[in-house]
Amino acid sequence: MGAALYEPINVYKPVAANIGVVDGPFEYLTVAGVRLPLPFTTRMTVVRLSNGDLFLHSPTKFDRKLADELEHLGTVRYLISPNQFHYANIGEWLNAFPDAVAWASPGVRRRSRARRVEIRFGRDLDLDPPGEWRNELDQTLFPGGYFKEFIFFHRESESLIVTDAIINIELDKMDEPWRTLTRMSGMYYPRGQVFFGMRLPLLLQRKKAAAAIAKLHAWRPRRILLSHGRCFDADADAVIRRIFGKLGR
Repeated sequence: MGAALYEPINVYKPVAANIGVVDGPFEYLTVAGVRLPLPFTTRMTVVRLSNGDLFLHSPTKFDRKLADELEHLGTVRYLISPNQFHYANIGEWLNAFPDAVAWASPGVRRRSRARRVEIRFGRDLDLDPPGEWRNELDQTLFPGGYFKEFIFFHRESESLIVTDAIINIELDKMDEPWRTLTRMSGMYYPRGQVFFGMRLPLLLQRKKAAAAIAKLHAWRPRRILLSHGRCFDADADAVIRRIFGKLGR
């Protein structure tokens, strides 16, 4: 199965002042312990806080050259698991930066133990941002049952940081049969959609979904940075309205 990465990988790419992304190598979806031959692209978002600390959202696979580059930007301090599926690489970053703190999303400790992935989580994400980044980043817990995730907002750059709640895969980066299956799911560029596993839980949690979506609108983001697929560089509020419009009423 062929696919294309967002080259160059393992390189910090500035998006705006004090925020950038790192495109990582392929990961593979595992179902019931079986790794599917479906490669999907990965992306980490890096925020430099005013005190020089670095906030690494959904860390990609550790790379020493990348780590050296980030150390020129600031101090790697916060390693964020935004949901229970984005955690596997945090342990490698902790080994390299033992003074950093790994922040756990709901259920990720249990999931990592079940898969025998040893990670020393130090803190838990909560509904409200902690003092460490409260003045620069806001956050909300986006419902989705088993697939719920924390969405973050970087105030200075007006950037929404999303993990799996929105997926926007470029079809020309995939081969068949995955291209056809992705098209059927609706999770493809330029439209993008909610991850299919979250759709029914969102309908069943309509009140919580509406509250979270109202918060996304209130932030008035300029862009949306995604973990999978092409990011939305403009018209972010229109994208949110299109994807989540019915749930936000």
